[in-house]
Amino acid sequence: MVAVPRGVRRAGLTALSYLELVTRHPQAAGAALFVHKAFDTHFLTFLVAFAVVCSGITSASTSSGLVASNLLLGLDGLVGGVPTGTGATLAVAIGFMLVLAVVNLRGVGESVKLNVVLTSVVVVALAAIIAIGAWAAVSGEGDLGRVVVFETPGEKSAFLAITIATTVAFFAMVGFEDSVNMVEEVKDPARTFPRILLTGLGICAGVYVLVALAVVVVIPPGDIADPANPDAGILLDVVRVGAPGLPIDDVFPFLTICAVGNTALINMLMASRLVYGMAKQDVLPRSLAAVLPGRRSPWAAIAFTTLMALGLITFVRLRSETEVVSALAGTTGLLLAVFTVVNVACLVLRRRDRGEEDGFDAPRWTPYVGAASAAFLIGPWPASPRTTCSTASPGCCWPSAWCCGC
Repeated sequence: MVAVPRGVRRAGLTALSYLELVTRHPQAAGAALFVHKAFDTHFLTFLVAFAVVCSGITSASTSSGLVASNLLLGLDGLVGGVPTGTGATLAVAIGFMLVLAVVNLRGVGESVKLNVVLTSVVVVALAAIIAIGAWAAVSGEGDLGRVVVFETPGEKSAFLAITIATTVAFFAMVGFEDSVNMVEEVKDPARTFPRILLTGLGICAGVYVLVALAVVVVIPPGDIADPANPDAGILLDVVRVGAPGLPIDDVFPFLTICAVGNTALINMLMASRLVYGMAKQDVLPRSLAAVLPGRRSPWAAIAFTTLMALGLITFVRLRSETEVVSALAGTTGLLLAVFTVVNVACLVLRRRDRGEEDGFDAPRWTPYVGAASAAFLIGPWPASPRTTCSTASPGCCWPSAWCCGC
């Protein structure tokens, strides 16, 4: 539990740097734009844009596959006879990605409405987890004393255990960087962005801490790392133990659809706007900056990122046993390198923009600590000793083996 607020703080420091940059440079492309303005080096800008797009599209493609598999499994459990093989899953995943493309083309308004619906379902599910944990604590069925107990496996030092947990908590807060790619569709970003982003981070941090407390109260520490269903995670066990009467096994696939479907939606929105912004800066071909006449949606960038996602979905489903697929999960770790560079860009642009009054001002020390924190987490130390490079590929233990499934 010590590491949860620590990871949140580290993510929050980088979020403050993003806020300072986006309120002074309110254009699409986010991190890539900030790096481009700070260093004016097309190659470095391309590397940052490539890292962010790779991370986003990989996440969206994986989420589409999870939506497809959970939808088919859920329907098969309800009515029976629903095909759940590779071909059916691939067809549904491709169909879902095409639906997201249509929603994206309709405009950010429709995308946000869908996002609100999916997020509401997820929030209700997390609220149920928190309520189960609270009931277990009050009724005596859980052990509230576990909250203040700090245990580490024999092969890990306290420092290593906290570092691993901090990395997980850090990535739990990742997502704020996606919002800056939508800045051109926000009214008065200098006032709106700080208020909304900081409020959102605060709410997410509070929810995550409460969920973590619920898990610790209901599940013994030795069982947390070994859930009954590794694919579903420990939250399913919390419901089974804390509220055995709920039909969670029937409902869980559809809750998963809302959670990972939301992830896919946000990542495709982000990726298309980043490509569009980089095309406007002439880092990518100018043709990718084309927009629809009426809705002004960046149709060329949406088509480009959707085709990339469809190709990745197809490759992963048909070649799931290859080392390349195993290594794809590590693309999320690229965000740590991007965060490091963005914090440095904040320092460069802060000196250049000195004297400008408009925009959010992060504390002077924020980019220094943010860059150091992100750079530290890139190293191999967040990786668990039992998940080193014995499987998959050498890249799986760098930068964060916990997210690679090694």
